[in-house]
Amino acid sequence: MTTTRLALTNVRNIGIMAHIDAGKTTTAERILFYTGVSHRIGEVHDGNTALDYTKQERDRGITITSAATTCRWTVDGAEHTINLIDTPGHVDFTIEVERCLRVLDGAVTVFDGVAGVEPQSETVWRQADRYGVPRICFVNKLDRAGADFLRCVDIIRERLGAVPLVMQLPIGAEAGFAGVVDLVAGRAHLWPDGEHEVTGVPADMAEDVRTWRSALIETVAERDERVMELYVGGVEPSPEQLHAAIRRLTVASEVTPVLCGSAFKNKGVQPLLDAVVRYLPAPPDVQEVSDEAPLSALAFKIASDRHLGRLTFVRIYTGRLVSGAPVLNSVKSRKERIGKIYRVHADTREEIESAGAGDIVAVMGLKQTTTGETLCDDAHPVVLESMDFPAPVIEVAIEPRSKGDREKLGAAIQRLSEEDPSFQVRDENGQTVIGGMGELHLEILTARMKEDFHVEANVGRPRVAYRETVRAAVERVDLTHRKQTGGKGQFAKVRISVEPIEDGYEFVNRVTGGRIPKEFIPSVDAGCQEAMHTGVLAGYEMTGVRVTLLDGDFHPIDSSELAFKIAGSLAFREAVRRASPVLLEPVMTVEVTTPEEYFGAVIGDLNARRGRVEGTGERAGARIVDALVPLAEMFGYVGHLRGATSGRGVFTMRFAAYAEVPPAVAATVGAAG
Repeated sequence: MTTTRLALTNVRNIGIMAHIDAGKTTTAERILFYTGVSHRIGEVHDGNTALDYTKQERDRGITITSAATTCRWTVDGAEHTINLIDTPGHVDFTIEVERCLRVLDGAVTVFDGVAGVEPQSETVWRQADRYGVPRICFVNKLDRAGADFLRCVDIIRERLGAVPLVMQLPIGAEAGFAGVVDLVAGRAHLWPDGEHEVTGVPADMAEDVRTWRSALIETVAERDERVMELYVGGVEPSPEQLHAAIRRLTVASEVTPVLCGSAFKNKGVQPLLDAVVRYLPAPPDVQEVSDEAPLSALAFKIASDRHLGRLTFVRIYTGRLVSGAPVLNSVKSRKERIGKIYRVHADTREEIESAGAGDIVAVMGLKQTTTGETLCDDAHPVVLESMDFPAPVIEVAIEPRSKGDREKLGAAIQRLSEEDPSFQVRDENGQTVIGGMGELHLEILTARMKEDFHVEANVGRPRVAYRETVRAAVERVDLTHRKQTGGKGQFAKVRISVEPIEDGYEFVNRVTGGRIPKEFIPSVDAGCQEAMHTGVLAGYEMTGVRVTLLDGDFHPIDSSELAFKIAGSLAFREAVRRASPVLLEPVMTVEVTTPEEYFGAVIGDLNARRGRVEGTGERAGARIVDALVPLAEMFGYVGHLRGATSGRGVFTMRFAAYAEVPPAVAATVGAAG
């Protein structure tokens, strides 16, 4: 594959995203094969995929970490570079999707042709909405029993609020699925014996093709002035005019082109690649980019390479990144030096001397830069929008088996924390407690500690990551910290108020007249923040508190930063005790799919788990139950559901919000804490 740099208008930075098992990685593997990157097709079930390359991914048959690669595809005689990132579909690894969408210009969302829009499909769609990422849809698995392309289109419209633009119609259905009709060009794409053929439209589909092509043109004309002028004048737009209009509307996120196929059966992938190039944005479509402008780049992922060590994945927005050159980390105001630069294909690397605007590359040598931080020109500092990372909802205690294991555990935790911002660690009474986004997430993390870092440790049972907050305001708490031990003493006096807020922590300084010297104000803030880590009810981390420093006093000799930090911490804890503290628990959105005969039993069981059923429905001949259930009640549910539905029920679960724990339950949590 040639590595000549193409014009930025011929570059596509895209991700592939989907609910787990929709066929996302299978689709990506076909893209690699048909673009010539791979000379064989990797299969998830065979454990030989190029993009799911870690041991955990191949053993489990799921994507855990996002994998990047670069390929080339020629459309209408022009060669294009596609920088492709395959993202995880399991909800526990949503953060991988989040940070990839932050740096991508477009995305392909893959849907199961039988199941349609599934819970994680909605989650990744909302993430793409948040970052304004245009996308196209690929309805996959149309060869399966129960697959229904047009029903999936309706669900995309209803559940995602999208304007789906039907670009193709399937030829045949289920086991008889043979290909697709391109509604823009009016041609059929068939894959007999695996070979791609382009032919005329089947005679028995001519009427449907006319109907759906008219609908496509009307939808485009309603939103694009150039096509509207042709439409009103009774002029049929050419395929080239339609392609241009659809591109304009897709880049503006006004419509979402919908294509279809069966990646596993090698049908529909080439037209999908054509659509990626024709409709998804190039870097200049998203913002002004130039190699000549000052450098601005975002570090979006840290990874460990078994040969190269720590690698930082970077999206360059403007300027050039040059091996050996100094750069500024504008978030930390620290200078770094770029080491070697690599183009990445899953777990293999190609070293390059430099990279320019629009590129996504991996960099060695960045020692202090972490996920979400900006690299830029020292003479032109800029800070790019970062990312928000969710707090863990589940924890396990981990105990090394020997002193040597304790040292290795420390190194493993540091490396894994750098790689995964949703992995958090805290000390609880001398015990190491790790937190993550779900049971599978923690299972993968502990397995990596053993396999990658050779840590032998005892791992406790998963437990809920509760939080604490306050429900009432306390207008005034006075606290004086005084300690005299025979030399210089400690003295600090503070007056604070606390009040509940929606989330997080805020500190407001209202001290006037120098009652507390300004150099001691941050120490009061630091003391309050330190106290937030351990709540007064059961020792869980606090959230949703605003602290206001109202007044105080100091001693010219005995006051210090330490004294005011201690005073702030003590005052905060006293204020919280008076502010009606309550315990919060993570509540999950749960979707259960069950045969009709077990429907009532499933609902009854969810109610018994303190769940609240939000709605029910049908999908592909099965009943669907949507509910909100406390995470504490969901441990072991997978086995229970299998037993209760004779192995036919399945469920998905994702974090919804924190909610107040009922008093009777809170009493048992407090006793355990």
